[in-house]
Amino acid sequence: MYLSRFRFNTARPGARRLLSSPQSLHAAVMSSFPDLLPADTAAPATADGPRVLWRLDRNKPAEVFLYLVSPDQPDLTHLVEQAGWPAASQPGKPGWQTRPYGPFLERLALGSVWAFRLTANPVHHIRRKDGEPTKRTAHITPVHQMKWLLDPARQERAGFRVVEKPDAERLLPDGTTHANHPRHGDRYELTVRDQRHLSFSKSRGPSRSPVSLVTVTYDGRLEVTDPQRLRRTLVQGLGKAKAYGCGLMTLAPLTSAR
Repeated sequence: MYLSRFRFNTARPGARRLLSSPQSLHAAVMSSFPDLLPADTAAPATADGPRVLWRLDRNKPAEVFLYLVSPDQPDLTHLVEQAGWPAASQPGKPGWQTRPYGPFLERLALGSVWAFRLTANPVHHIRRKDGEPTKRTAHITPVHQMKWLLDPARQERAGFRVVEKPDAERLLPDGTTHANHPRHGDRYELTVRDQRHLSFSKSRGPSRSPVSLVTVTYDGRLEVTDPQRLRRTLVQGLGKAKAYGCGLMTLAPLTSAR
């Protein structure tokens, strides 16, 4: 497994085009692997195997990073040429960074605590009428988006739990988490931000079916409850819409900036 990072040159038209289209960026990401045929770019990963995951971190208007986790080492030359700084590339510094991911994954130990970041597509299934099939629907409020990640069953399957704040750091009595309270989630080391509504048409297949997504970014702290399950989460992703920049969780030591 490999973890890669690429910084976009947001002044370039090619970068703006890719950043405005999750579908175009997905195609560019999948084109980074020589052994992956174009027809395979939409193929899902096996249930138990690692897959290509990617995420955009928009730290500032001119500081946008692409993070990529993949079973094979990528070649991002085309991204550098279209949306990076090709003239600044040189031997040993091709315009992106790639590191083996395996040694980091092996460091995960039961009970260890890490800072994390995750961009996800929090959804649930609802039935509007009796007898009607359930429909996948996005959570659109921060309260329910936070609740999605805090779901005990989801955290257990993923191999972690979100850390609770010490009493002295809670702004509300007893860490209030009432659904109607504006500071829902004050009990946890967790924030929800950067909500985005994405809408586009699939270009593959006979019909250009519309796609509508709501994505959010979670920042917080987690404790490892099952190292093997967490390793699987980090290489397989968490939640839906993985082809469109969701599901990639990254960890960092608490003493280091993400």
